[in-house]
Amino acid sequence: MPRIAPLEPSLNAIELEKAFAQYRQSLGFVPNSVLIMQRRPKLVTALARLASAVWDPDSTVDLGFKRLISHVASRAHGCQYCMAHTAGGALHLGVDSAKLEAVWAYQSSPLYTEAERIALDFSIAAASVPNAVDDAMFEKMRRHWDDDQIVEITAVISLFGFMNRWNDTMATPLEQEPTQVGEKYLASHGWSPAKHL
Repeated sequence: MPRIAPLEPSLNAIELEKAFAQYRQSLGFVPNSVLIMQRRPKLVTALARLASAVWDPDSTVDLGFKRLISHVASRAHGCQYCMAHTAGGALHLGVDSAKLEAVWAYQSSPLYTEAERIALDFSIAAASVPNAVDDAMFEKMRRHWDDDQIVEITAVISLFGFMNRWNDTMATPLEQEPTQVGEKYLASHGWSPAKHL
């Protein structure tokens, strides 16, 4: 049960129309996290601008892989809501379902490159509290990713640091589509939407 209920999207539609349209285009719906947040419209517009920059189509890091980075960061945080959303987002961006299912074993899966493994290790370390990124890990990143790409990867992890905290604090109710993705791809790995239904 949510701690604060989502509002209908029409309540602030004029002010938030552009942000809501952005979410509908990328997800197919306005997420409940945003429908709770709309009580402070400036938060929604700021988040939409940041998300737009993180998911920039001109990114030099593959957008589908960015969704896997956000998924692994959300897993490190333990946010079931964001794990389901990021898994669905990865599928929407063309990530093969076998690769999504293998993300739980990315370190040994042949579906992941060495560069991807290092980036996902980096994601877990950066999402940990306290932050576990050290100079040695950063040097490993630099062997496979340039500085611009490391900035993009860190931006994804940081965006989800905010979203993970938001959704777990609010006990944001999970929408139908991400629930179905979670049940199909994540439940066998211990994922449970109980807190978010």
